[in-house]
Amino acid sequence: MKRYAIYGAGSLGTVLGAFITKNGGKIDLINRNRAHIEALQKNGAIIKGTIDMQVPVVAYTPDEMEGKYDCILLMTKQLLNKEVVAFLKNYLAEDGVIVTLQNGLPEPGIAEIVGAHRTMGCVVEWGAALTAPGVCTMTSEVDSLSFHMGKMEGITDEKFEEVKELLELMCPVYEEENLIGARWSKLLINATFSGLGTVVGGVFGDVSENKSARKVAIRVMKECIDVGHAAGAVFAPVQGKNIVSLFYYRNALKRALATMLIPIAMKKHRRIEPSMLQDIKKGKPCEIDAINGIVTEWGRQYGVRTPFNDRIVEIVKKCEKGELSPSAENIFLFDDLMH
Repeated sequence: MKRYAIYGAGSLGTVLGAFITKNGGKIDLINRNRAHIEALQKNGAIIKGTIDMQVPVVAYTPDEMEGKYDCILLMTKQLLNKEVVAFLKNYLAEDGVIVTLQNGLPEPGIAEIVGAHRTMGCVVEWGAALTAPGVCTMTSEVDSLSFHMGKMEGITDEKFEEVKELLELMCPVYEEENLIGARWSKLLINATFSGLGTVVGGVFGDVSENKSARKVAIRVMKECIDVGHAAGAVFAPVQGKNIVSLFYYRNALKRALATMLIPIAMKKHRRIEPSMLQDIKKGKPCEIDAINGIVTEWGRQYGVRTPFNDRIVEIVKKCEKGELSPSAENIFLFDDLMH
């Protein structure tokens, strides 16, 4: 009997676990938040928003874990990856895999601990928020859900298909030959809409539908593309759309046209609240260093200037410390960079 787990079953993991269980799969939901786990054990996973369902699930805290798993879907924040992955290695079957559904570029660090032959990556193309213990709100339209999954060297086709079938109990899974390209595409979206959404204290729609925020957003996108290209990445399509051809610009006219496309492109995901903003509201450290911070770090490495991403990191860190509050007025903190 194959055994599967979601480690870090917060907002996204709870939704994913509910879908898998509802559609006939068996999976353990694991989270350090005892109140959340107790609510899941008592009431099941309650999913609201763009879908409405209540599903009995199997849920544990990490200290209750037993035995070995054939696949662990990793959905914690990247902040503690070294410790978390080292811990999970003890619960991984001999031919088991860790599939990271995290943001940023997490695969190389995980492969260092468990081996490339036990590491897979998956880009999540939807959003959700944890609104109460055991209760999540789905913030993407149900017809827009997808995963883009790739593997590192040594993963067998059989193992890939096994994980693909598990995730397809929720939504379509697209095999991504260009995993790093898919990661950079997701990083661009997160740096732009999660980063700026956190700055302005709003959802993705508060960035895509606000004229001032859009003008900053298109510049954040360009920096991400410039850094990705310098690093040798070929950006993968996002839900069939070539984001480089849509949003990259070399002159003011193309920049204006690309800016106008932003609200159309983000329409089905406009309700997503950035997980970084959720963390700041709860007084927890967020993963800004694994999102906009990656863009700035790689920019320095490859000699590409990233003033807009630098500013996002600066503002979000001030919000973490309580020196600033996420608010719509923060978009004017970019005025000195606009030209």
